Amino acid sequence: MTAGLEPNDSFEGWLTHEGGSPADSGLPWLDSARTTALARVRTQGIPSGKQEAWRYTSLKTLAEQPFKQCCDTFTAVEEDDLEDLLVPGLDAHRAVLVNGRFMPGLSTLDQLPSGVRAGGLRSILGSDPDALAGRLNQVARDGVHVFSALNTAGMDDGFVLLLPPGGEIERPIELIHLSIGMEEPRVAQPRHLVVLEDGSQATLIERYVSLGESLYCTNSVLEIELGRGAVLRHDRIQEESANAFHITGLYLSQAEGSRYQGLNLGLGAAWARSDLVVRFAGEHAECDLKGLYLSGDRQVMDYHVDVDHAVPSCASRETFKGILYGKGRAVFDGRIHVAVDAQKTDAHLSNRNLLLSRNAEVDTKPQLEILADDVKCSHGTTVGQIEPEMLFYLRSRGIPAALARRMLCLGFAEEIIDSLGEEPLREYVADRVGKRLEQAPLD
Repeated sequence: MTAGLEPNDSFEGWLTHEGGSPADSGLPWLDSARTTALARVRTQGIPSGKQEAWRYTSLKTLAEQPFKQCCDTFTAVEEDDLEDLLVPGLDAHRAVLVNGRFMPGLSTLDQLPSGVRAGGLRSILGSDPDALAGRLNQVARDGVHVFSALNTAGMDDGFVLLLPPGGEIERPIELIHLSIGMEEPRVAQPRHLVVLEDGSQATLIERYVSLGESLYCTNSVLEIELGRGAVLRHDRIQEESANAFHITGLYLSQAEGSRYQGLNLGLGAAWARSDLVVRFAGEHAECDLKGLYLSGDRQVMDYHVDVDHAVPSCASRETFKGILYGKGRAVFDGRIHVAVDAQKTDAHLSNRNLLLSRNAEVDTKPQLEILADDVKCSHGTTVGQIEPEMLFYLRSRGIPAALARRMLCLGFAEEIIDSLGEEPLREYVADRVGKRLEQAPLD
């Protein structure tokens, strides 16, 4: 078992393992990764506002919480408990994690095509660790900040999806992260690995949901490795408890000719931080990242996008929109780096924000770092309010103020919502966003 932190260290409770962990298997490659990550946690501690990556996001409230690692399998959840959380009409294979632990009894993965490997990280490490050797922690490695290292040091379970060359999954896989309140504030650190070998295709829908409004923290890391010509559609919807903390690190590596289409929706949690890190490892690969976040009622939504064009002839699109109301805050930090030899790069970054109240606040910082000369790159950001003339027009036709504002905001968000891959998911998200906007204070 990996040793815990010293009692005076910041994240002692996050790395307390009762009842075992993947490191107990004695796998040298896994033990080494965890030991390295633990050393980084001990060295770095809690980031401060003096660091550029945390300049606009305070960690004071998070650091004050006495979180303890979720260690026990929560067996009291039954299928009926999931019913109200499911997307009506969505036809998908399903993988369910409860408080960070994979639940085979709630998952429906038995109809996946032959050759596809899907299941819990803990189980696969115990039965067939060679399937993950050379894969797990190869894309994320050290991560972009200490929370990724915390996940590596404290990873206990998660979801694994491995597709063979030319493999195809016609129906989406829905990965549900369900959090249930405990007597003490808990932190779950699921670790996910998705590998699509050359020419394979799949759709992954990730959803973070909770029963109740309890205080907890989710610190997840997802590693995605796309082989040559592989295609992945990936929709992520974060609807954590209104009192929860949410941290996600998504690390993506794309080989030659691969395509990734990812959409990120931030609706829940009191404090949420998402890091989306893309690395092009082969030419003619394409990445399309979209995002929509709503922030109100003293919420904080923080998105950091880092796209590294290290090879020639790749294309990336990053389009993020935010709607803020009340005393909601948001941070968007987008960076595109084009290396010296990455000629013929086509990269564009956009962040647009709609402020519905005087007290809402957004800090947005799009960046281009271009070291090649034969490229097509652009970036831009806007922060504005609803046009009074448009609101007056709708009000003059008898539409109540709250409904009129909902209509205009949904029109602003339509580009992102319509990009969701499944129609039931589009309808579900539009309804959830619309209800939030109707309930938002008018000032």
